[in-house]
Parts: sequence; C-alpha cells; structure tokens
Amino acid sequence: MPEPETSTPGPAARPAHPHSATLKRLEQSSGSLAAQAIARMDETLPWYRAMPPENRSWIGLVAQAGIAAFTEWFRHPDTPQAISTDVFGTAPRELTRAITLRQTVEMVRTTIEVMETAIDEVAAPGDESVLREALLVYAREIAFATAQVYAQAAEARGAWDARLESLVVNAVLSGEADEGAVSRAAALGWNSPEHVCVVLGTAPDGDSELTVEAIRRAARHAKLQVLTGVLGDRLVVIAGGSDNPLAVAKSLIGPYAAGPVVAGPVVPDLLAATRSAQAAAAGLKACSAWQDAPRPVLADDLLPERAIAGDPSAREQLVEEIYRPLEEAGAALLETLSVYLEQASSLEGAARMLFVHPNTVRYRLRRVTDVTGWSPSDVRSAFTLRIALILGRLADGDLQT
Repeated sequence: MPEPETSTPGPAARPAHPHSATLKRLEQSSGSLAAQAIARMDETLPWYRAMPPENRSWIGLVAQAGIAAFTEWFRHPDTPQAISTDVFGTAPRELTRAITLRQTVEMVRTTIEVMETAIDEVAAPGDESVLREALLVYAREIAFATAQVYAQAAEARGAWDARLESLVVNAVLSGEADEGAVSRAAALGWNSPEHVCVVLGTAPDGDSELTVEAIRRAARHAKLQVLTGVLGDRLVVIAGGSDNPLAVAKSLIGPYAAGPVVAGPVVPDLLAATRSAQAAAAGLKACSAWQDAPRPVLADDLLPERAIAGDPSAREQLVEEIYRPLEEAGAALLETLSVYLEQASSLEGAARMLFVHPNTVRYRLRRVTDVTGWSPSDVRSAFTLRIALILGRLADGDLQT
C-alpha cells in the first residue's frame, strides 16, 4: 500500500496589516506630501527662502525622510526605531549649525500640519481617526528626536569649544600666541576688545567644567569677554573689555580657590596678552613674600618681590619706570630719596644729612611722587622705591664695566 504523500510546511504567512489600505495609500502619497511640505515652507518660512540652495535641498530630504519614517513607523508601530537616525541622518551634521533649533521646530511643525491636512484624503474610509492618532504619537516622537539631535550637537560643540579654548589659553601662557590663536578665539566669540588682562589663581577642587561655567556667569554679570581654562592647579582667565585689571579680578574672584589671585597689567589685544600672563604668573610665584598682600592683587604691586625672585621684566620695569625718570629729573631727587630712605623715612634726619631745610626735603619727596607715582612716605611704596634704587645702581654699574 503506497505511503501517503507528505508536504513540507512552508513559511507562515505574515498576517496582513490591520490598516493595509491606508498603509498603501500612505506609501503612494509620500512623494506628494513631501512636495507639499516643501512648498508650504517656501510660502510661510522666510528663513527657508533666504537659505542657500544646498541647505534647502537638505531640508527637503529631511522632510521626505520624516514622511517615509512615519510610513515605516505606521507599518510597525510596536517596533523600537531610532527615529532621529531615520529622519535627521540624511542631512550632514553641519546642518545643525546652519539651522537653529527654533527653525527645525518650525520645519517639523509645517510638515506635520501638511500631513494632518491630508489625513482625510490619504486614510482609507474608517481609518481617519487611527491615522490621526498615529500622527499625533509620531509627532511627539519627532519632537523628542529633534531635541536629542540638537542636544548631542551642543554637547559635541561644547567639547570641541573647550578644547579650542584650552589651546588659546595655553598659547597665551606659553608665549606662543599668534594669528592662529586669534582666529581660534574669534571662533569662540572673542570680539577683540581693546583692553585685555590675565588673572591667575589656584583652581578649586572638583569639576573644572563647573568652575569654568562659574567664571562665565561672573563675566556676563560684569559685561566682560573671557577665555578661561583650568591648567594643572591654576585657574586662568583672559578677560577683555575693561581697562581696570583690579576691578576685573574682583568681579571674577568668586570661583577661585583660597590663596592669592593676581591680575596682570592691561595690554591692547590678545597677541600682547602673554606679557600680562607672564607678569601675573611671576606675581603668583612671588606673592608668598608679601604675606599681607590684598586679594586680589595687581602684578605691578608685586614688582619688588618679583624682582627679588628673579623676574627680569620686573627688574627692567623698576629701573625704567622709577630709577631712570628720577635720574633724568636731576641728581637732587635721587640723592634726597636715597638719604630719606636711609634715615628711616625721617624728614629731619634727611634734612640734617643734606644740610637743607626740612621743607626742601618735603618738596623734593613730593616731586619723587609726581615723577614715579610712588610715595616715599608710604611704607609699601618706600620698599618699592628702595628696590628700584638698588637695581638702578646695579644697572649703572653694569654699563660702566
């Protein structure tokens, strides 16, 4: 008796989509819906009309991808899908710089409105409410996807900007600032202010990004432009927009850790900021020698300590800004100042040594203040003047040998 024939079971037939007619009509209408969305954008969005053709074409592709992604999502509503990749992956990453988040929201809203208007035409009879509900859910997903794309772009841009800013700050500190550093600073929003100074101090423990953000908030409040970074244990701020370095340091001092904070002198631009940075760094190093130094303190107020610590620019500044002007003003001023300091700042003692009236000494000391900007009667200024005299005599001795 012959064996009964057996048939190999074939693959299970895929169940039909519950709204297959609507799905088919949606697939057929996707091209015309994308064209209507682009036409609506051109009609209602001025920024879209003003864009270069290349960017408009990318936006058109995004609109088409959005409608295609909705079709696929309607086909498999329960399947997890990366909508941001399906929709925004068609455009280059640079598009997030050319189109703002607000403009992207307007683009998505326009496309959704066009699709809503076409629901009665696209949906099969009886499926209108199903398609409308699906579009509402999809619109929510697209909103989240848009936020995610721009958040990721902002994070990437923030990380890149931080690296770029660190390069600029390091170039200024190391004396390697050039036109390339200026260009990088401009890319970060630095508008080349006329007055620039550098403020240095100890960085606090913890997240350096939080410290940098605190500096930025303080700078915005003080209406200053800043480039900042944490380099090792130092918090460095290049500030622009004020010709008063002490006021700049006071307005930014909050995020610094305990310890001295030193403001370098004002310079005309970013290329010259190395001079301010070097003065501030030398002042920070020498500040321990002045235990009662104010906080913050100017690097120029630390000239004697910096000179003793071996800073050549401080030595040169003391000689050129104090000793040489006194020398040019006449031997009497130098002699009177020297004797006055040797006599423990005694007017009468200096007058006896010089065989002049105390009023003559008083007059000459006022002239010293006028010429140098430092008052011999002030203890701190007298110390600075004494160091300047010593360095000036040493410089004269070097010239004679």
